Amino acid sequence: MKNVTKGVSVGLLLSAGLLANTAMAAMAAMAATGSEWCDSNKMVRFAEIGWDSGKFETEIIRQVMERGYGCKTETVPGTNPITMGALIGGKIQFFVEYWQGRTDTMEQAAKDEKIKFVGSLVKGGGIEGIYVPEYVIKGDPAKGVAPMAPDLKSVADLSKYKALFKDPEDPKMGRFLNCPSGWSCEKDNNQRIKAYGLRETYNNFRPGTGAALDAAIAGAFQRKQPLLFSYFEPSSILGKHKSIRLEEPEWNEKCWKTINGSMEDKPCGSASPATNLTTAVAVDFAKANPGLIEFIGKVELPITTVNEAIAEMADKKIPAEKMAEQFLRKNPSLWKTWVPEQVGSKIQASLN
Repeated sequence: MKNVTKGVSVGLLLSAGLLANTAMAAMAAMAATGSEWCDSNKMVRFAEIGWDSGKFETEIIRQVMERGYGCKTETVPGTNPITMGALIGGKIQFFVEYWQGRTDTMEQAAKDEKIKFVGSLVKGGGIEGIYVPEYVIKGDPAKGVAPMAPDLKSVADLSKYKALFKDPEDPKMGRFLNCPSGWSCEKDNNQRIKAYGLRETYNNFRPGTGAALDAAIAGAFQRKQPLLFSYFEPSSILGKHKSIRLEEPEWNEKCWKTINGSMEDKPCGSASPATNLTTAVAVDFAKANPGLIEFIGKVELPITTVNEAIAEMADKKIPAEKMAEQFLRKNPSLWKTWVPEQVGSKIQASLN
């Protein structure tokens, strides 16, 4: 009996040791992933973003989580108000490429600690401005296009170029191609036109939709016509069509208040501030998954990389999922700085 008891005791000790080692391994894995959700096989839900840069960035984050952290993920379709509401309510976990400061309900939800803004997805942030095609200023020798306005540098120069940017429906006036009615950039531009003294020389033309705006820009580039237009980046349009942003007065808070969300009769000029493009995360998820939040906080892409990728997506009709995979294959030196070494090894192995 003594020998049997001793054998049982040894067996119990060995079992306890194995259990302890297993627990330690599990704890080590948890430390590496920092994700209760992924370790327990819970679904991680992303808002399905409606614009190309957001789709591309969503897929990069989603694929890193799947390939490196073993997460199960899916995207949830819906308009911005619907998916933002779902995020605030904790029904989805991520909204990628939120333009920080632009949506009151999201800003209030962050103050109420229902969501959290994590990181800066694009170096330098998102930019809005007034653009002309590069060939207007520099020409395009390969296409036999001479410079049309070689000394055009800023919005202050525009009054003398109304004939160059003439409105085909009103040739005595220039045409400024604004954003569609109701967009925040359209309202800002209405004030800019006042601030820059352009109401007497330019018609404020608003296309009906974003697709109509893109078509008007693409058509002008195809025909190498002069064009004065408002746009933003990162964007597939500016990634595909080389443009120059005209200089505006430097941003200052006092003048910006007379432009952004304002209808003041006498606004003063100000460039738009660079906007932080961040990832909005449901707070409960953020608290439970520190390793994933640390990774997301490190994701940062050069704006040229985003512009080029989404231009290729649009031009070749490549799905965002494939474009993100292509990015991961070509840029290991970048994304490996975002994740722990063992997570990076898993991602690399999955790509191989």
